[in-house]
Amino acid sequence: MADAVRIDATVAARGLDLDVGIPEGRTVAVVGPNGAGKSSLIELIAGGLLPDTGTVSLRGRELSSPKRAVPMHQRPFGHLEQRALLFPHLTVLDNVAYGLRSRGMGRTEARARAAAELAAVGLEGYGERRPQHLSGGQAQRVALARALATDPEVMLLDEPFAALDATVTPELRRLLRSRLQGMTTVLVTHDFLDVVSLADRVVELADGAVVGDGPVDVLVQRPETSFLAGFVGLNLLRGRARGGELALGEGVAVSGIAEEELPDGEARAVFPPTAVSIFRAAPHGSPRNELPAVVELIEDRWPVQRITLTVAGQRLAADLTPAAVRELGLAPGDRVVAVLKATQVALRPSG
Repeated sequence: MADAVRIDATVAARGLDLDVGIPEGRTVAVVGPNGAGKSSLIELIAGGLLPDTGTVSLRGRELSSPKRAVPMHQRPFGHLEQRALLFPHLTVLDNVAYGLRSRGMGRTEARARAAAELAAVGLEGYGERRPQHLSGGQAQRVALARALATDPEVMLLDEPFAALDATVTPELRRLLRSRLQGMTTVLVTHDFLDVVSLADRVVELADGAVVGDGPVDVLVQRPETSFLAGFVGLNLLRGRARGGELALGEGVAVSGIAEEELPDGEARAVFPPTAVSIFRAAPHGSPRNELPAVVELIEDRWPVQRITLTVAGQRLAADLTPAAVRELGLAPGDRVVAVLKATQVALRPSG
């Protein structure tokens, strides 16, 4: 599938060196740790940040280069950020009509289109209100209606739910999914639910560069990095495959299930936190997947408690019931034994 947006650019001050495409008609979720370059990528596309080298293009038409750039207001993009950024002196209807009026549309026609967009986001009858009389979720709906009223060719979503109450986010996700169907969209998010609810593809950034790019299902089920594994709620341990097991070092090895023959060499083990049990001493039975560990952190993540462990210099997470944690009397610094269910451990070659 052809790319609608193509970014092949560097920005030295931001540490960016990007080579990534956004496929036509698809929603691409951009994820990565803080400082990875996610918001800078959005700025490059929108035109608020210009490249030192390379270009940003839309369907082959150059938008930005070191020598010239199409102004932000002339780019056919919609933009939805964490905050709605509505004009407080305008009514809701005139906020939505603003982009149309700035493009030369007559007042009557612009207000009619704005009213239709408000109805489409569930705010029919709110047109004469002022932004200060809206809830956070309502204000974000108005911002979405304003962005869509100009018929953008590309939609840029920069953590659109981050400032909202969790109770309103699911309905807004549903609204975005229906309104943006078939539109080329770039979604920056820290929330895994946004990815699985809205995106077709995932681009993972680290240190200003792309380190992962692929369909959601593939990257979610086969994370290549510790960040992405943690993002989707899995553990990832790295080591060397030997004889069908993963050697972590320090005499520790992990067994599991390989979907195909696992050659000797660099490999990884992926498994959920629920596959980990914790004991004060090694239990009776098979010694396989009994890993000496140290408790690093205990967090309350109702209805479970997340125990962060260090095993052979690597971190892994275990989800236990509060009763189990109390019974074990766990505290940071404790030496314990982590037992992994081999049937829930996927072994895969790295790379």
